[in-house]
Amino acid sequence: MATDHETAALNASTDKADTARYQALDSAHHLHPFTVHHELRDQKPRVISHGKGVYLWDSDGNRIIDGMAGLWCTQLGYGVEGLADAASSAIKNLSYYNTFFQTTTPAVVELSALIAEKTPADLNQIFFASSGSEANDSAMKLIWYYWNLKGKPQKKAIISRNRAYHGTTIGAASLTGLPFMHDIFDLPLPNIHHIEPTPHFYDYAQPGESETEFAARSAQALEDKILDLGPENVAAFIGEPVMGAGGLMIPPEGYWQKIEAICRKYNVLLWSDEVICGFGRTGSWFGCQTYDFTPDLITMAKGMSSGYVPISAVALNEEIANTIVSSDNEMAHGFTYSGHPVACSIALRNIQLIESMELVGARGEKTSAYFQKSLAELGEHPLVGQTRGVGMLGALELVKNKSSQRRYEPEGRAGGLCRDFCFSTGVIMRAVDDTMFLSPALVITESEIDEMFSLIRKSLDLTHKALAAE
Repeated sequence: MATDHETAALNASTDKADTARYQALDSAHHLHPFTVHHELRDQKPRVISHGKGVYLWDSDGNRIIDGMAGLWCTQLGYGVEGLADAASSAIKNLSYYNTFFQTTTPAVVELSALIAEKTPADLNQIFFASSGSEANDSAMKLIWYYWNLKGKPQKKAIISRNRAYHGTTIGAASLTGLPFMHDIFDLPLPNIHHIEPTPHFYDYAQPGESETEFAARSAQALEDKILDLGPENVAAFIGEPVMGAGGLMIPPEGYWQKIEAICRKYNVLLWSDEVICGFGRTGSWFGCQTYDFTPDLITMAKGMSSGYVPISAVALNEEIANTIVSSDNEMAHGFTYSGHPVACSIALRNIQLIESMELVGARGEKTSAYFQKSLAELGEHPLVGQTRGVGMLGALELVKNKSSQRRYEPEGRAGGLCRDFCFSTGVIMRAVDDTMFLSPALVITESEIDEMFSLIRKSLDLTHKALAAE
């Protein structure tokens, strides 16, 4: 009998004749996100046709191990029958209904309760949306609404960090601290502020500065900005527990405790963006639990459904939620798909499977320890200046000189080469400038980790050779 991998490969091979057709139609009609379109249309996109477990196949039959879990999201991997069954059952039972007209559905009720069980402290009130960006936009509005209800309408400033990534809608992109996402769209919006240094010890620590000292200096930037704007004007501070798409930056020791203390001192809401870090990615249900701080609100998405359907949420603590609930004002915010019954059913089953498989627990701890050990071993490679990670997140810094941390020029050249070599070798890693990211599915096995790192090492060797030849 054919294995799942063999069956998937066979299915993919039948699509070979269609590759050119898919590429032509894609170029004719499809605008990709984050793309220089004429470059993609010249080189043609790779057509991904099938997935199973931690593997993908393209339409030419090539097997690829997905080291990025899609976009940080396929916690359970591809082709999980339990999620397909949940989707099928939900669609047959109640394909859609809204939560506007004083109605609810069993799925949204059960999912709300389960999320409240996993969130820390009293973050027990849940609002649903369909993407991380929508969740972050919703959180902004709810924060401003809360302060208006508290009789402090002047508290509108939200502080974020340089190199932060929080999404692409107008509000979420404004919170993002990446100028290339601002300039062409006339962003950020008013009342959004960014601070530095970004809490990334490898890039921003001063000579001789300890990690503890750097954490204090990074946190001090928040207090300085609050005092500059006036505490009476500052609504919230937003941060990912681990800064993801901006560079996979692990916070220095003690950073989040200092941030939380500053927020409490000045009556500023602490907002943890867990779109990447949530649902086991850092080893806990939420990254704030890994780093031992308690936010006032959490935004989440991605791993909430293992990426199988679009769904996101905002979790509010009882102070914020009760202020909203007790108001006579209508909370005039929501989406057609807020609490979509099919999406909620899949997310509910996904979280149940993560729990029953102990991916947040004994199995997850064992797998992540093996992953981190394998990642650290790549630090010996001549191209790697640093490895770092937590849970099932990992990063490599590609450098020309290890001792000085000098990178290749132009910036991003080494990362782009390595990314392309990875893909052609059969493994997906993401590159941002010269930082390579890993975020595999939580279900990856030790033998699959070995295979993944073998392919990564081969890709690093090819990259190093290519750079040396230039």
